[in-house]
Amino acid sequence: MRTPRRLREERGSLSLFFVVAALALLVTVGLVVDGGGKIRALQRADAVAAEAARAGGQAIVESRAVRGQGAVAHPAQARAAAEDYLAAADVAGTVTVIDGTRLRVETSVTYDPVFLDLVGVGTQTSTGEAEVRLVQVLDGEVTP
Repeated sequence: MRTPRRLREERGSLSLFFVVAALALLVTVGLVVDGGGKIRALQRADAVAAEAARAGGQAIVESRAVRGQGAVAHPAQARAAAEDYLAAADVAGTVTVIDGTRLRVETSVTYDPVFLDLVGVGTQTSTGEAEVRLVQVLDGEVTP
């Protein structure tokens, strides 16, 4: 018995639809999963930069602060403390001490896509930055 001509012309059209739908679903899942991973990498870059800046900002010249002459960073110690934090967090970054009263940290975190790597999207880099300003506070007031 022969298959009617109309059925023969439509053979395979349903499987093509499923292939296209499955590919679209895979790309959508990839965007959700890998997009979330990229956002987490960005948040990590910012958080590590902030914590490294905080750690470096604690390395001050104590003798000046005790005499009430203001809070000034000890440049080498502040840089070392921030770089030690970056190393412990396994994050690449740079530390800059500005005028002894500000410390700037810039970080870079990479994310390797899970799903979108299959369609050619390679390693993604997220950057973060933070800056702390050293101040002295007496009786709730910031002193110069």
